[in-house]
Amino acid sequence: MALLGALLLAFAFTTSSVCWAHFVVEKSSIKVLSPLSLRSKHDGAIGNFGVPKYGGILVGSVAYPGKDANGCEAFDGDKPFKSKSSRPTILLLDRGGCYFAKKVWHGQQAGAAAVLIADNIEEPLITMDSPMESTDADGYIEKIGIPSALIERSFGESLKEALKKKEGEVIIELDWRESMPHPDERVEYEFWTNSNDECGIRCDEQMNFVKNFKGHAQILEKGGYTLFRPHYITWYCPRAFVESNQCKSQCINRGRYCAPDPEQDFGEGYDGKDVVVENLRQLCVHRVANEGNRSWVWWDYVTDFHIRCSMKEKKYSKDCGNNVIKSLGLPIDKIKRCMGDPEDDVDNEVLKTEQELQIGRGSRGDVTILPTLVINNVQYRGKLERTAVLKALCAGFKEGTDPPVCLSADLETNECHENNGGCWRDSNVTACRDTFRGRVCECPSVQGVQYKGDGYISCEAFGPGRCAIGNGNCWSKSQKGRTFSACSESQLSGCSCPSGFHGDGHTCEDVDECKERSACQCDGCSCKNTWGGYDCKCTGNHIYIAQHDACIERNGSRLGWFVTVLVLAAVAGVAAAGYIFYKYRLRSYMDSEIMAIMSQYMPLDNHNPPEVHTDVQPLRGGTTV
Repeated sequence: MALLGALLLAFAFTTSSVCWAHFVVEKSSIKVLSPLSLRSKHDGAIGNFGVPKYGGILVGSVAYPGKDANGCEAFDGDKPFKSKSSRPTILLLDRGGCYFAKKVWHGQQAGAAAVLIADNIEEPLITMDSPMESTDADGYIEKIGIPSALIERSFGESLKEALKKKEGEVIIELDWRESMPHPDERVEYEFWTNSNDECGIRCDEQMNFVKNFKGHAQILEKGGYTLFRPHYITWYCPRAFVESNQCKSQCINRGRYCAPDPEQDFGEGYDGKDVVVENLRQLCVHRVANEGNRSWVWWDYVTDFHIRCSMKEKKYSKDCGNNVIKSLGLPIDKIKRCMGDPEDDVDNEVLKTEQELQIGRGSRGDVTILPTLVINNVQYRGKLERTAVLKALCAGFKEGTDPPVCLSADLETNECHENNGGCWRDSNVTACRDTFRGRVCECPSVQGVQYKGDGYISCEAFGPGRCAIGNGNCWSKSQKGRTFSACSESQLSGCSCPSGFHGDGHTCEDVDECKERSACQCDGCSCKNTWGGYDCKCTGNHIYIAQHDACIERNGSRLGWFVTVLVLAAVAGVAAAGYIFYKYRLRSYMDSEIMAIMSQYMPLDNHNPPEVHTDVQPLRGGTTV
């Protein structure tokens, strides 16, 4: 009965989308480089396991096993398909006999850098998926670290024929640079998942991914580099079965939104409707958090809910979910309003949108595999693992706009480890830089000093402070306690030998000033060359004056002293006369000028006072009033 219910739900979903659904297979570009007669381009459907080299390329030599060409058994020997040349090996295998993933795993063990599986019939390419339920899958699925692709039967036959003729290496290029579009400086991605943690391998895979990728996801989201949306698949129950126990236990809103029974047993444990309600709660957590500009909190909620509200521990419940919401400081009332009433016989706005989004549009196919990651509207193919997914996200950025997390050690290709990647290097300074796209030869910046050049043949320190980094790649030497350098802080670039040396700045030789007759040319001078300079000596009781290249007597004669004293006395006399002239003649002249100016404004003592006129008449008796 449980199986019948599951089939009904699956049938309902299939019939709902068959009219307009289409499945789009992600394709990588495969180019045959050699032999010339086979040079061409082909498509390949990327396997949904392993690690596709999104954003990069792989050039390798094709190998095809003589027997056991389907790769269902481990190959004999220690890495029998490891390339004998410097190129990696791309192993070609036939389809059929076992899981795709097992073929690729055996190819990886045999030393292949990538695996191509040739289809056994002419048909449209499909996505190679990993086993849903397999006891032996647990041993190798997560260990596959190489890329793989399914190719058309005709292309596979042409490769086999070229190898059979033994006309030389068959060299092909696998190009993933355009497999992930990068329309602008922001990557948009969505993750199709569910809250059920009792569905075996796939549930464990998706929950481990959420926990491990949470840190990267939140860094990218907080920095505005990405726009993330979670999604959840739901089915619906046909109207004829809405009143059945199966639909009532697996669906909400009168059969509109359903999920399979977690334990595949309707008689015990949790029901499918419990999963649908929690899926809805997680969608509303993201919606409400996004409205508060905290969209990254979804990762915290899902991680905490999985730990605190596990199905295995019988804690998977509404109350447990609400407790997690409160602990994260989210408005629980808003989330309840977003969820609506699961018992109402109406459409739920949130879940109805999810069902519509499940149908493929544009370059994205129908979502038929859980979990599914969609990046820039293209379905991601490969292992759902932190580093592999981060590489794919980073490939979604235009080159040069990558966020710092895309340049971390986790994503380095380590191509600089071998022969410095063919880039320039001097001592501990190198122009080789590993990125997830491969190595880049680019002159570095060291301790704030920028190097300039082509990155392959030359790099030169430039700007202030360059002399502190390897002496600016200029000549420098110490000898007898003295150090000279061809690097000058006053020069932004270039090297020039210091005074006393000649050369190109990268090598400098001492100049023998005595031999070149550029010093000590005065009479009675003797010259001795030193490292970086020279010494001049004068004969007798003379000293050398370098500025004038002349010798003067160390102790002067009596006549010289007499003349010197006489000159000094004359200078002193002139100074005294000047002072007397200033004190008496010039000073009296200035005083008279000052008095003349002042007399215009006030009476002085040596002038008669002005007459005073009055209108008062004298009184009799000689008295005036």
